[in-house]
Amino acid sequence: MSPVLIMIIERMNMYRKNELIELNITSLTSDGDGVGRVGEMVFFVPNTAVGDTIRAKVLKVKKNVGFARVEEIVTPSSDRMEADCPVSFSCGGCVYRHISYEAECRAKRQKVIDAVTRIGKLDAALVHDIIPSKNIDGYRNKAMIPVGLDRDGEVVMGYYARHSHHIMHCLRCQLSPSVFNDIIEDVYAFLRHRPSLVYSPQNRRGIRHIYLRYAETTGDVMFCVVAGSRHFDGEEVLYHSLIEKYPSIKSMILNVNAEDTNVILGKRSYTVYGDDHIADMLCGLRFEIAPEAFYQINRSQAQTLYAKAKEYADLSGTETLIDLYCGAGTIGLSMADKCKELIGVEIIPEAIENAKRNALQNGVLNARFICGDAPQAAEQLRKEGIRPDVIVVDPPRKGLTPELIDTIVRMTPDRVVYVSCDPATMSRDLNLFTEQNYSVKEITPVDMFPRTSHCESVCRMTRCQGQL
Repeated sequence: MSPVLIMIIERMNMYRKNELIELNITSLTSDGDGVGRVGEMVFFVPNTAVGDTIRAKVLKVKKNVGFARVEEIVTPSSDRMEADCPVSFSCGGCVYRHISYEAECRAKRQKVIDAVTRIGKLDAALVHDIIPSKNIDGYRNKAMIPVGLDRDGEVVMGYYARHSHHIMHCLRCQLSPSVFNDIIEDVYAFLRHRPSLVYSPQNRRGIRHIYLRYAETTGDVMFCVVAGSRHFDGEEVLYHSLIEKYPSIKSMILNVNAEDTNVILGKRSYTVYGDDHIADMLCGLRFEIAPEAFYQINRSQAQTLYAKAKEYADLSGTETLIDLYCGAGTIGLSMADKCKELIGVEIIPEAIENAKRNALQNGVLNARFICGDAPQAAEQLRKEGIRPDVIVVDPPRKGLTPELIDTIVRMTPDRVVYVSCDPATMSRDLNLFTEQNYSVKEITPVDMFPRTSHCESVCRMTRCQGQL
């Protein structure tokens, strides 16, 4: 047996499951877990703060890392505060509700710095201070509430526990507007004595999720039931009671999903009351919000994010701007008044139609939208001889592909603005750009999702002088 393997086995035997150990928490992971060390052994402990001294129970040991749970706070960190949610330590949403917001913002900026320096091989000085959110509670304009039955056959509604599909029964969330919580309580009161109305994989009928959307500037609410069938018992009683109590509900939708899948929305939606959308104002523009449409969850902070992206685009009115992964067109349309031509690219047909409507109703005449995969569409535009001055990318969490980065580079835009929801994949991509004659000038983290581990970033890149 090799000496290295012997050392690993010895370490694993040093710390056994359920053993109590004392740890000083010195940093946080990108997911918000505390990090403590015992010799060369690193332990990850949720719900801890930098500066905590804790007594923890060992849950699992692997090679030179372990996982533990807090049993006692021996000496609390100065960042620590009393959590104000009864399920925050078990829910999969908030991971920072036990520390001050200032400490949370520091942790998120450090998360971006760590990714930029370790993965992107870039200077930490490029990362500006994080832009904090004006609201740290009640900011979510969208909520998807799973509905199920517990082992005793009782109706449960709430949020999934961390890293599981177990529903934590919780009817009020600090991150949601009060109208969401009130509606959820009323739906639960309706369902708790009607467990037969809850979806069953066996008969593929009944209610699976309650889906809510909110327009901050108008106060309008969309109420959507996701069910396994077109109709369910008592539906008219539920609909009428909510419409009567909540005049802010302007749209009521039934979405049918009878598939055995983790995807929440099915392919068919039916309007049962009001319009098939609600509308909100963002960056001075009016946007329709349909059940499937992408719309930033924190509207007021989205305006801050888009303003920073627009600043980095540095438009004068003469430029051709390409908006890749444009969705319903929100980012590109917010910049359309400062460019000569806007070209949006998105693979989802419904989103492209939504973007076209949004452009039309806002009187934006210098925009066109292409339905297609971003790499293929960008390559086609390049072959057409379109040479953009600025390209904006807002990719999904997985980031860009090397092929798309190559295409962007061959299109030789003067500036690239990268809007990211994952610092790790952004940093990986920035490293590829820097290898192909683009220089990263600055990065600004923006806290779009207070109390969660997620952090958005906006990056400005420019093409190096003399490179074609």
